[in-house]
Amino acid sequence: MSPAEEIQRRRTFAIISHPDAGKTTLTEKLLLYGGAVQLAGSVTARKSQRAATSDWMELERKRGISITSTVLQFDYRGFRINLLDTPGHRDFSEDTYRVLTAVDAVIMVIDAGKGIEAQTRKLFEVCRQRGVPIFTFMNKLDRPTKDPLELLDELERVLGIGAYPVNWPLGTGFEFRGVYDRQAKQVHLFEKIPGGGQYMPPVNVTGLDAPLVREKLDESSYARTFEELEMLEIAGVEYREEEVQAGRQTPVFFGSAMNNFGVQLLLDAFVERAAPPGPRTAGEAGLIEPARPDFSGFIFKIQANMDPRHRDRIAFLRVCSGRFDRDMQVVHSRTKKKVRLSNAHRLFAKDRETIEEAWPGDIVGLVGYHDFGIGDTLSEDGGVVFHEIPRFPPECFAFLHNPNTAKFKQFRQGLDQLLQEGVVQLFHIVGSLTKTPLLAAVGPLQFEVVQYRLETEYGAESRLENASWEAARWLPPDVELSKLKLPTGVSAAEDSNGGIALLFPSDWTQRYFRETNPGVELRELA
Repeated sequence: MSPAEEIQRRRTFAIISHPDAGKTTLTEKLLLYGGAVQLAGSVTARKSQRAATSDWMELERKRGISITSTVLQFDYRGFRINLLDTPGHRDFSEDTYRVLTAVDAVIMVIDAGKGIEAQTRKLFEVCRQRGVPIFTFMNKLDRPTKDPLELLDELERVLGIGAYPVNWPLGTGFEFRGVYDRQAKQVHLFEKIPGGGQYMPPVNVTGLDAPLVREKLDESSYARTFEELEMLEIAGVEYREEEVQAGRQTPVFFGSAMNNFGVQLLLDAFVERAAPPGPRTAGEAGLIEPARPDFSGFIFKIQANMDPRHRDRIAFLRVCSGRFDRDMQVVHSRTKKKVRLSNAHRLFAKDRETIEEAWPGDIVGLVGYHDFGIGDTLSEDGGVVFHEIPRFPPECFAFLHNPNTAKFKQFRQGLDQLLQEGVVQLFHIVGSLTKTPLLAAVGPLQFEVVQYRLETEYGAESRLENASWEAARWLPPDVELSKLKLPTGVSAAEDSNGGIALLFPSDWTQRYFRETNPGVELRELA
């Protein structure tokens, strides 16, 4: 294939949702329909072990939540799919935010019985700020749901995005019988099969006026379906591809991920409608087009010890332009050093295989490069520097103590690695004589992950001491700390990059600071 053809067939996306909306289940079913797994919920070559393919950390399996984001790459209908599974728990929002810098689109999963929830709104706002196209999957139609028209209205009213239903449900809850494809003008009838959705069920496809459809639906449901479809044609939004690509309109799909219904319709429509990799802005270098011949990419995630048998470290690189070749030499933007990329892998959860080439949109796992950090650019042209990764304001703070001085080396080594991965942020209180690290995170569960991984991966115990601050706000570089009036309870702290942040215990102290220090504009992002 030509470089242009390779780029055109790439689809790189993430799945976002509020916890328990069905994100991990939908991920599994996309892999099932994509041919990447043979049994939903199984791990290839693990004797059909019943654990989510994308959730590999033991703590994830114990809690039943996704803590880390993983990469799942597979081919489908001639397209190369890069699916980035993200943490669903709100405490790990920062990891999700970083992943959203590396994708070209997202699938937003909504529990049709609950509608738009808090975490959905938060993640949607991040997508909106970045102009990321959004495809919506209304999940759990086989359970009691809100009215479908109400769900569409909620998308437009709460999120402020136009909603175009690509298909429409025939009944909901116990009366759910299938969906009507509005463009193909075909009915896909829902059939629940034994096995809990492990396998792809048979699907009957027919016309809306077919006798089989009339048999499945009672008279009132059949009439209501016609009324709703007519209303959508008259008063609904018109599908506009340019609006979808700009993130101002979302194609909406209905189904049940648990029972595999509507998943293939979503996947087929997504690969056809989603855009291939687009250009990226790189500071002084300007707009970097994917077709640019020189290779460039940025690191959006670092993960250590994915394979407990090897204490390795993987940097996840999003390819932005040119062709990546294994063993190629690139410039590391932060150190200005030349680096040979000989240890590159294609990833599928924690399974990996050596790759020889990759193209824009692909995610490459670079193993063993300890100088690489989150946000670093790698390029053939050392003048390309992407600024894709912001730092997000933490809301929880805690001092991490080492109770076993004999294990100080393991404690320090493990903490340094977790800080490089961006699991938490590190601060040091200005003027404090203690060297106890102050950790900061979006949510408290991130501290639990730090302690768990320190013990299981590095054999280092730790003790957590919660701190009373609730927010960090950064000082502009031209403001002198000594000239500020700090309210009682507010402390100044230095971050890992040398920036100075003020730590506030309450909203009141933030307001009081603004009143007593007029003209000083604090920043939420470092």
